[in-house]
Amino acid sequence: MRIPPAARRRLGRLAPLLGLVLLVLAGCAENYPQTTLAPKGDFARAIDTLFRSTVWWAAGVFVLVEGALVYAIFRYRQRPGGPEPSQFHGNALLEVIWTIIPATILVFIAIPTVRTIFRTAEPPAGDPLVIEVIGHQWWWEFRYPEFNITTASEMYVPVGRPVDLRMRTADVLHSFWIPQLAAKRDVFYGRDNRLWFTAEEAGVFSGQCAEFCGIQHGRMAHRVIATAPADFDTWVARMSAASAPVPVFDGDSLALAGQALFATRACVGCHALRAVDPPPGLVGPNLANIGGRLTIAAGSLPNTDATLARWLRNPQDYKQGVLMPNLGLSEDDIRALVAYLRTQRVATLPPALAATP
Repeated sequence: MRIPPAARRRLGRLAPLLGLVLLVLAGCAENYPQTTLAPKGDFARAIDTLFRSTVWWAAGVFVLVEGALVYAIFRYRQRPGGPEPSQFHGNALLEVIWTIIPATILVFIAIPTVRTIFRTAEPPAGDPLVIEVIGHQWWWEFRYPEFNITTASEMYVPVGRPVDLRMRTADVLHSFWIPQLAAKRDVFYGRDNRLWFTAEEAGVFSGQCAEFCGIQHGRMAHRVIATAPADFDTWVARMSAASAPVPVFDGDSLALAGQALFATRACVGCHALRAVDPPPGLVGPNLANIGGRLTIAAGSLPNTDATLARWLRNPQDYKQGVLMPNLGLSEDDIRALVAYLRTQRVATLPPALAATP
């Protein structure tokens, strides 16, 4: 079908409007877990306050400058038969004014900016919960020295208590980012970098590596699960009890077969199933409470039987380049391992969080 030239011209004029409508609709997305515009922590709120203040200043400058430009274009446009405008060079008073006004605006922006920089660089006050964060290609490890707990991909924190993150990497440069709780911080090899925040309300908050770190950088996610202090204490107690793998019920033949496979195949050489005092030097994520986690594959897949089987079938098919190879498991082996890993469940989301969409 041939479109007439006039219709093409009309469509061409409508294209910018259509693009603007699409941008507005995209900004109306209701579920955007990595937004920075809905802060739920004091650190993120400080950054958001500074951002909004700067945006308002920029909007005011834009309106004044563009308004003056439009006014000048229409007020002093050339008219048919009109005289030639008078010619002059420079205006000292005007130049002083338009130098002082931007400088003043910059001062009003710079003062809260510097104040926020110093505030976020200070160590957290009170009795912070120290968590060691170690970045790996491509997953996050979390250690709680206060409780001697190690886990991966999901960080539990109590609402209202400051959290002091001490971060480093085991390999390449990463960047730890929790958009709704704190800003991002680069994670270096050989030295700790610090980040702190206090969760203001309970929830499950998505995080992401924000520094390109290899071909699976986009699938290096994590979750921060902020709970009421009592629920956090319950999680700590249950994880502290995970000093050995969860025993399998004698009548569960499928899970027992998976337990034997885990112990005799390559699994046990790379992964620990206990959160307390795991063996040092393991290259894979700690799998304590894997049956109770929200996600697998470093936060990039929901934790279901189907996705767990997909991962075991061939990790390289989903996440090429990870250290875990294709183990050549049969479908029976995969079903047995899935059944066994499902038994490794000591802690779950509090009911209040589990009920939220």
